[in-house]
Amino acid sequence: MSSNETEVLWFDVLRRTDVPSVGGKNASLGEMVGCLASKGIRVPPGFATTAGAYWQFIDANGLRESMSTVLAEFRANRRSLADTGETVRRAILRGEWPASTTRAICDAYAELGRRVGVDDPDVAVRSSATAEDLPDASFAGQQETLLAIHGTHALMDACRRCYASLFTDRAISYREARGFDHMKVALSVGVQQMVRSDLGGAGVAFSIDTETGFDKIVLISAAWGLGENVVQGAVDPDEYEVFKPLLQNEAWVPIVGKKRGSKLKKMVYAKGGAHPTKNVPTSKAERAAFVLADRDVLTISRWACEIESHYGQPMDIEWAKDGLTGNIFIVQARPETVQSRREATAVKTFRLISAGRELVTGVSVGQAIAAGNVCVIDSPAERERFVDGAVLVTAATDPDWVPVMRRAAGIVTDHGGRTSHAAIVSRELGLPAIVGTGHATRVLHDEQEVTVSCAQGEVGRVFEGMADYQVEEIDFAAIPQTRTQVVLNLANPDAALRWWRMPADGIGLARMEFVISNHIKIHPMALACFDQLKDAEAARTIAAMTEGYSDKTEYFVDRLACGLGRIAAVCYPRPVVVRLSDFKTNEYAHLTGGKAFEPLEENPMLGFRGASRYYSPRYGPGFALECRALRRLRMDMGLNNVIVMVPFCRTPDEADRVLDAMAANGLRRAEDGLQVYVMCEIPSNVILADAFAQRFDGFSIGSNDLTQLTLGVDRDSAELASLFDERNEAVRWMIREVIERAHRAGAKVSLCGEAPSVHPEYASFLVECGIDSISVSPDSFIAVKQHVAQAEREAAHRATGEQTRGSILSQTVR
Repeated sequence: MSSNETEVLWFDVLRRTDVPSVGGKNASLGEMVGCLASKGIRVPPGFATTAGAYWQFIDANGLRESMSTVLAEFRANRRSLADTGETVRRAILRGEWPASTTRAICDAYAELGRRVGVDDPDVAVRSSATAEDLPDASFAGQQETLLAIHGTHALMDACRRCYASLFTDRAISYREARGFDHMKVALSVGVQQMVRSDLGGAGVAFSIDTETGFDKIVLISAAWGLGENVVQGAVDPDEYEVFKPLLQNEAWVPIVGKKRGSKLKKMVYAKGGAHPTKNVPTSKAERAAFVLADRDVLTISRWACEIESHYGQPMDIEWAKDGLTGNIFIVQARPETVQSRREATAVKTFRLISAGRELVTGVSVGQAIAAGNVCVIDSPAERERFVDGAVLVTAATDPDWVPVMRRAAGIVTDHGGRTSHAAIVSRELGLPAIVGTGHATRVLHDEQEVTVSCAQGEVGRVFEGMADYQVEEIDFAAIPQTRTQVVLNLANPDAALRWWRMPADGIGLARMEFVISNHIKIHPMALACFDQLKDAEAARTIAAMTEGYSDKTEYFVDRLACGLGRIAAVCYPRPVVVRLSDFKTNEYAHLTGGKAFEPLEENPMLGFRGASRYYSPRYGPGFALECRALRRLRMDMGLNNVIVMVPFCRTPDEADRVLDAMAANGLRRAEDGLQVYVMCEIPSNVILADAFAQRFDGFSIGSNDLTQLTLGVDRDSAELASLFDERNEAVRWMIREVIERAHRAGAKVSLCGEAPSVHPEYASFLVECGIDSISVSPDSFIAVKQHVAQAEREAAHRATGEQTRGSILSQTVR
């Protein structure tokens, strides 16, 4: 082997076992070039300098002994971290290249130009330490990455800067925390053809949900321009979530989450100047548009699955889209080191009981709650004034912030998304963080007492003062098995994924109206009839909210399908019952543009709600949008585990009219396996159960409304609260009767309500009646499961006793 071959190796000869020679990053690039190209995965070509070349540089400049001395003084507390890093970096940056190393790198650079057909190609120069990207130590972002480097002189300077970055303050601190010997870690430099993502876009992809560890999701972040802004959290990117189990069918588009970020700036090539890249503002059109088309989202997701399968573990991937060719490339892949290593048999849950005034909101990172005094810092250079245990508030973080972040109780930033540096490091440190608040550094002030809450889904909230909250640990191994199914009530897509480990038998109630009111916020009729909308203020608001959608109804369909899809993915392929919208007229009127379409009613609880809306001309176009979203969910996204449920259906004739309206909008019962359930919440549903069972596949008992309408008690009346009791014999008769009649007709029956969690005897009553499933909120699941298991044991014991007594009686008679 020549000296050139020992100092430089091409990616296509490297494999992941070559970490000692070229570090984790470059070994991984070689693995993908050599083993995954046959899968269609594109990786820009390039080469890597070896660990031997690094030590040759260190020894040629006589640095080994002086570096060891400086680092020993740091460990003995005779030298500060800042002074240690600066001293070692300065020595490396002054070093001269050995002639053989210069020749090897320059020759390889010329050869790369020949391979890609460009003289002096632009390249990305990436640091790859021999103790990074390991399964238990990510070291992500600890060393330098330099983009758009052009020419041999700039390349050699960039390589030297990469060597020096092995001793940034953050890298020294990180190795110290992980127990790595600084003088046994070398650095390899990867030189890779530059993808023109400055003209396209770039970002990151995780093959696991970074918040919950849900292993069936690919999470993608994207922004215009080069990818550094996404990695460092300097922009609020677009985000996409893709359901992995359905990717194998190319007819499906299982994108269950799509959120457009503000993307206020992008990093591009600089024309001249000291730095090869710069940030410029994005155009209004770029901010309004999504960076990736659906086909690109699916391509990146499929590649992420292939990479995960090849490596046998969840992965953290960087991608870039070339704006000249439209081709997508994978530019890095490393193991995900937080969620994939989390204990899966138990989970801590945080529940906010009471809190002060809401101060700021942003993207929630982690699922914990923390309280402390605010410390606003503009730069890591101010770290000396940070108080241990404070809540760190800053614009954005990069790897230089890690020593400060380690000392914080929680983190709040103005910018960044779920895959930004602040988010990734906060997860690794186990800290609650809220990123992308927009203005936390202006709203919050030093020494202010606040609570950082990430326990309420994707929206993180900073509250004034020290909030009251509870922490519980759920041990999944201790949850008993039951014959009666226990399913979940879920309404909030933001929080849905946190319950994926819960051993539920499905989802018994997903409330469509919650998704509409919280994620769409616009009355469907205002979108369907936008051109006729007379409310000018509502029209302006709707136009702003739907910017980027040429068809405003598509905004409703897209967001509703994604929101429900996120819920349906949690339990796939187990059944998920989605209830059609069940707003009352006064609730619908509060949606943007809603007042023009809703009548004023004296008693909305018994008015124009549920089934009566769906076949009415007053709401027909709005119902068509609901059906479009459900059809997309089942037929286009592939989530055919979704069952549709009709609420507040008063008569069999009304049931027929609703089913006809559904069929006219592409949702025909029994077609493509579609099941349709009905809510049992009106006495007529019980009295005419035989007729309803001929039209529906199942009943879901809404115990609150059924109690209200059986007893004639307003469920919201404080004055009559003592009379409102699901255990009343009249209500129990209703429940017993509908279960018996439904089962005779072959229909399933579920009950939706909290009574089984509050009253163990109620669970016994339902088990005794033979109910098929009980649907409860996630925080009641364990209690109900235990009550049902106890009821089933008691029922089995009684059955055994009766069998024994029957046997004795039979022998006596003989």
